[in-house]
Amino acid sequence: MSSPLSRTARAKACALAASATALLATGLLHPTPAAAASAQATAAVLDLDGTGRTPVIHGEDRAYDTASIVKVDILAALLLQAQDAGRDLTASERKRAEPMIRRSDNAAANALWRQIGRAPGLAAANKRLGLTSTTGGPGAKWGLTRTTAGDQIRLLRAVFDTGGAVHAGSGGLDADSRAYIRTLMSRVVPEQTWGVPAAGADGSGKALKNGWLQRDTTGLWDVNSVGQITVKGHRYLVAVLSDGSASMSDGVSLVERTARAAVG
Repeated sequence: MSSPLSRTARAKACALAASATALLATGLLHPTPAAAASAQATAAVLDLDGTGRTPVIHGEDRAYDTASIVKVDILAALLLQAQDAGRDLTASERKRAEPMIRRSDNAAANALWRQIGRAPGLAAANKRLGLTSTTGGPGAKWGLTRTTAGDQIRLLRAVFDTGGAVHAGSGGLDADSRAYIRTLMSRVVPEQTWGVPAAGADGSGKALKNGWLQRDTTGLWDVNSVGQITVKGHRYLVAVLSDGSASMSDGVSLVERTARAAVG
């Protein structure tokens, strides 16, 4: 009889394979090249319950494609714009924001990317949130936003750490906005809970957003994972970015190994 862990692992592997097969069938993805990939990964870790506020970087803190992890940033920008207008998100905005984070819905992300003003709107939000090394994707291509693991920790701090002063047109996310993002990240659908939680304690709380993208130019995969995990009673913010994997499953394995090594 299979153990619960092995059943879970098989279920996740099947879900990943089914997703990739469906995208291949629609022509959105390209078959993996036969040549072995030269995959690379960078991790950044910050102990929220420690004494410092500078993340530990493992690897070169260079820029990677965000793929779908940028959806957290898109939502943060949307919430900042709503704060500045002195209002809550509308029902329509919530109807898009929630599947964008929980299920990584791309159609919802397309709509909200346009609403925030695409790359210029993202840049305006990131300036307020303290990000310094993130550049929005060209035109409608939010998934080609470029960022570093260190910058993703800055974004996670804006969501999970204690916020500073907030005023219309300045400052970061208010308490309600931070709570809203944290709630959605803690309710990601089960098949998308791979990644940084691999470094957390079994059964502990987790909140995350993953991203995965096969590049047209090379056929290789960008696979990323960001979020908060708990280890030995401490809350850790973890960002792992990678590129160059020959398959999505290889990328997921690389991200999880990197996360475990960085936190452990």
